[in-house]
Order: sequence, then C-alpha cells, then structure tokens
Amino acid sequence: MKIPQHIAIILDGNGRWARSKGMPRTFGHTKGADNVEVICRAADELGVKYLTFYAFSTENWKRPQSEVDKLMSILRKFMKTAKKRADDNNMRVRIIGDITALEDDLQEAIKDLEASSAKNNGLNMQIAINYGSRDEITRAVRNICKDALKGDIGDISEELIGDYLDTAGIPDPDLMIRTSGEMRLSNYLLWQLAYAEFYFTDVPWPAFTPDDLRAAIEEYSSRDRRYGKIKEEG
Repeated sequence: MKIPQHIAIILDGNGRWARSKGMPRTFGHTKGADNVEVICRAADELGVKYLTFYAFSTENWKRPQSEVDKLMSILRKFMKTAKKRADDNNMRVRIIGDITALEDDLQEAIKDLEASSAKNNGLNMQIAINYGSRDEITRAVRNICKDALKGDIGDISEELIGDYLDTAGIPDPDLMIRTSGEMRLSNYLLWQLAYAEFYFTDVPWPAFTPDDLRAAIEEYSSRDRRYGKIKEEG
C-alpha cells in the first residue's frame, strides 16, 4: 500500500452527528476535537508525515455566537495540553490561517506551541484556524506587492507565491479527505490541492476511525496517479 506523504482533512459532520445522538451541536465539536489526536496517532503509525486539519474557517464566524464561543473554548482547552502532547508524540504543530482575529491569549498560546514543538521531528500536524484559501491567497498577493515595491523580490513564479502562503515549507497534500458526505472544498487549500486525490465519505468526523483512515489510504493507493499526463513513479 502506498502511503501519502501529506493528508488534508475537512472535519465535517460534528453538528449532524451530535443531533443524531440527541445532543447539542457543541457536543459534536468536543468529540470531533478529541478525535484529532486519535487520527494523528493512526496516521503516524501508518507512516504519514504531514496531516492538516480544517478546524475553523473564515466563514465560521457567521455561525451563532454561542457555537463560535464553544469552538474558541475547545481551542483554549486544546492549547492547555498541546505542548505536552506534542512532545510526548514527537509531533510538530503549526497553525495556518490569520490568527490576528483571535484573542490575544490564543495568539500567544499558538506562537508558544509552534516554537516549542519546532524541535520535534515526527508527525507534522497543521491546524487551519480562521483559514480560508481565498483569504490566504489575498494576503500572499498583498505581501508580494509590498516586498516588490521595496525591491525585495525578483520574477513572480509559482515557487515564489508558494513561499508567501501559510503553508510555506510544507509539501502539498497528496490526499484530501472530507467526512460526512459533502463533496466540495469549501475554500480549503485551493492552491495546494491542485494535484491531490479527493476522498469523500459519509462517515461524520466524530465517528471517523483509524480503519476509515486506512480505507481512504487504500483507495488512494489504488488510483493511477498522473501529473500533466506523466504517470507518477513508485
């Protein structure tokens, strides 16, 4: 079985899963957050090197305030133990997205986590928070223009644009998984997913298991991957 180097996951279905259990949507978000660590361990054991989760989009601010507040509470709870868990699992954690919209304490916790886990050389976990791909590209173009006016850059190339994205230094995903039956990208990694394989499952995120992850990888492994009509080697 061929293991993708980088898997991106859209964590969908938390609210619907909770409603199916007769519970509030916020219960689903809590269980979904708990499942992140489960899937990280499974991915690491399978040999995946990078795992990127879509946790909170730029559009999620439009949800009911009570739900947004709960999501921020879950993020705070995650941050309290994230440094220890990252070290225990030799995991490097990075946040992609515009964190300037978050409260100051969360911004500081994110910076501290990224700095403290940078030494770890196991699984690379990226979490997209206040992330939207159009916003990411807009910010990248704005910064390119600023640096161009200062004369700090040369010709515009794909590689240069990539260096200004939130994912600079991280290889593009090979496989994108979306849970809970939706079949769209929802403004997620539009640049980076240009050549990725897509896998959609009806399983909601809180119920997504290591066996489901393996099934997605097996499906990926069975596909005839081609780039510009040139078959991928290996």
